[in-house]
Amino acid sequence: MTVDTLVAWIEQFGYAALFFSLWLGIVGAPIPDEAIVMTGGAVTAGGLLQPVPTFLLTYLGVVSGLSLGYVLGRYAGGWAVDKLRSKPKLQKHILFSERLVERYGSLALVISYFVPVVRHVMPYLLGMNRMPFSRYAALSYSTGLLWTMLFFLLGRYAGDHADEAVSYLYGYGVKLLWLPCVLAAGLWAVRSVMRRRRLHREDSL
Repeated sequence: MTVDTLVAWIEQFGYAALFFSLWLGIVGAPIPDEAIVMTGGAVTAGGLLQPVPTFLLTYLGVVSGLSLGYVLGRYAGGWAVDKLRSKPKLQKHILFSERLVERYGSLALVISYFVPVVRHVMPYLLGMNRMPFSRYAALSYSTGLLWTMLFFLLGRYAGDHADEAVSYLYGYGVKLLWLPCVLAAGLWAVRSVMRRRRLHREDSL
C-alpha cells in the first residue's frame, strides 16, 4: 500500500482509515506508521479532514495498536514472541529490543517509539516480562502523544509534499530525527517518573 492508496482510503472511509491503518501496524501494515501519521497531518492541511478529530483518531490508532501487542505478549507469553522470532526479518529487531530492555529497563519503551519495527516488537517483550500495565500505559501513552504530535505536525507542514517528505525521512533524514526525539522523550519520561515518586513520598509523610 502506498501513500496515494492511503489517501484514497481516507477519501472513502474518512477518519476510520487512519485509525485502522495504525491499529493494524502491530501485525505488520504495508506502510510505515510515520507515513500514515504524516499523511493524516497532510490531509488536514488540504482540508480533507478536520485537524482535531484527525489527530485524536490517529493517536488512538497508534496507542491502541501497541497496547494490543502488550496484551498479546502478556497473555500469549512466549508463543507470541516465538511467532515473531519465526520471521527472519524480525530477528535482529527482537535482539535489539532485548538489549534495550536489559540496558534501559522501562525507558526502553520510550526509546523504541523512535525506532521503526522495534516500536512494534517492544510491547510484546514488555507484556511477556510482566511489566505492570499502569507503568506501560504511563510511558507508552505519553510518549505516543509526543511521537504522534511530531509526525502529525511534520505532515501538516509538508502538505501536498508529505509523500516526498516520508521518502526523504526514510532515506536519510529520519536518522537525524531520532536523536533529538529520543533525548527529548527520555528526559520528559525521567522527569515524569521523578515527579510521581516525589509526590508519592510527600503523600506518604
